[in-house]
Amino acid sequence: MNKKYTIKDIAKLAGVSKGTVDRVLHKRGKVSPLALEKVNEVLNVIDYEPNLIARNLKNNKIYHICILLPDPQIDPYWLPCIQGIKDAIQEFKAYNIRVETFYFNPEKTKSFTNTNETIIEKSPDAVLLAPLFHKETLDAIKKYDSLNIIVNTFNNQVESTLIKNFVGQDLFRSGRVAAKLLNTIIDKGQIAIIHIDETYKNAIHMQEKERGFRNYFSEKENLDYKITTLKLKSPNVEVTLKNFINENPDLSGVFITTSRAYQIAKTINEVKDRKIRIIGYDLIDENVNNLNLGVIDFLIHQNQKRQAYLGITYLVEHFLFHKETPAVTLLPIDIINSENADFYLE
Repeated sequence: MNKKYTIKDIAKLAGVSKGTVDRVLHKRGKVSPLALEKVNEVLNVIDYEPNLIARNLKNNKIYHICILLPDPQIDPYWLPCIQGIKDAIQEFKAYNIRVETFYFNPEKTKSFTNTNETIIEKSPDAVLLAPLFHKETLDAIKKYDSLNIIVNTFNNQVESTLIKNFVGQDLFRSGRVAAKLLNTIIDKGQIAIIHIDETYKNAIHMQEKERGFRNYFSEKENLDYKITTLKLKSPNVEVTLKNFINENPDLSGVFITTSRAYQIAKTINEVKDRKIRIIGYDLIDENVNNLNLGVIDFLIHQNQKRQAYLGITYLVEHFLFHKETPAVTLLPIDIINSENADFYLE
């Protein structure tokens, strides 16, 4: 049952030449209908699977994948992606795969645009990118597609039929999860949904989480909550938040839609006369420290490392195995507290 059949074996079983079998397997050249039927009958019986990896290596084709990533030195949220990229490179290092990572400034659209132009000059086979800037991302995807360069995205989802795969989370559902968590640890008062430095680049990302959060509470009856949205902007995050807390003595819980929950936790921790519960996102060091101190109650883990790893893996499997890539891959919404945080940290 585990026999590995060669072209010679198949030819003998089908009663045809090795050349005929080769033409059938590689779909090249002319084959008579009778010979094609005989070969296919044998292939079905032995459940033949071609060694696509060996074929690619024999053809000496090197597949070049470029990754476009926000600079983790500017925004540490993206730091785990580097390890995900390294893991994928390590896994496929024996094959003809070349992975190259490019960084752009997540605060400047021109940096994103210029980096895309640099990648285009490299003429890669595929690009995996994090689409922070909506319009510029769509423009870049169109350019890549015109050059027959495959594009996959991760973390932020943009609507385009030219994208082969997206890896990330269902942001609407993650907002609902955050709402349910907050609902279990408070029973009344005011809840603030906090967006920090909301711009057109991340507005959809934040608003989708808020939409899910509000949707959860809209389905509940007889809840003694007032929900408001608070938009904070640097460099006045702490000052504005302090004023908001002083003006809203019933504030009992906050939901931060970005990875910067630690900024909110710092100010809230200074409020000694009442307990304000905090739900945030992502296992960056400052957030985990506040989680362990009991200032932040829960973090929702978006698993950036896994997102980057899967984004590369889908491209590699497409090239090596001709596997069909799923249009959307949604990762689990992991809930982290001080009791299980260590299991998610390396």
